[in-house]
Amino acid sequence: MSELTGHAGRVDREAIFRTLRDEILAGVHPPGTALREVGLSERFGVSRTPVREALGRLQHEGLLERATRGLQVPQVDPQQVIQIYDLRVMLEEEAAGQAARNRGAADMMRLEALVDRDRGLSDPADLTRIKTNLEFHATVWAATHNRILEDLLERLSTHLVHTPHSTLSVEGRWEGSLDEHAALVQAIAEQRSDDAREIARHHMETARSLRLELLRKSALD
Repeated sequence: MSELTGHAGRVDREAIFRTLRDEILAGVHPPGTALREVGLSERFGVSRTPVREALGRLQHEGLLERATRGLQVPQVDPQQVIQIYDLRVMLEEEAAGQAARNRGAADMMRLEALVDRDRGLSDPADLTRIKTNLEFHATVWAATHNRILEDLLERLSTHLVHTPHSTLSVEGRWEGSLDEHAALVQAIAEQRSDDAREIARHHMETARSLRLELLRKSALD
């Protein structure tokens, strides 16, 4: 039995949804890309019903929008992007402080392993940087052991996948971001809550500034 099939179609529906969701979050499908039932049902080797359900869930999460060609990956809304970053600055700062207070041994092993892994990557592609960065931040959120805060951050992060290019593609930002990740993990490990909050705030404010500059440049294209 493949990963896309299961009892009464339960597994295939979930697997299709997760596969498409991961691809959209990683930027595999750029803004404006149409996702059609027929093509996806052929790709996954299933009927159109589970594909339709998966697309409906993606639309509900805001990862797809209705357009003339059907459902597509949303176009960029600069004002919304700015609003999302403003919220993420506050929530990431709070998450870092809570992680420093609440993290367990397993959380620290995971965070330290991710930092080591990412430092070992040799000139990773932009999509790889996006994926690994999301994974790191999600692990910090999980270390808060605050499911409501974690859920809020997960929802906000999905709205930033439609922006053109990652801020990590800016020259020198990848290396700087990894240094900030390492400093954040050290503060969390030593339960320095105030320092963790400050590092997280600086980290996200830098990302916001870089995103604004990218949006300005894209407006001139």
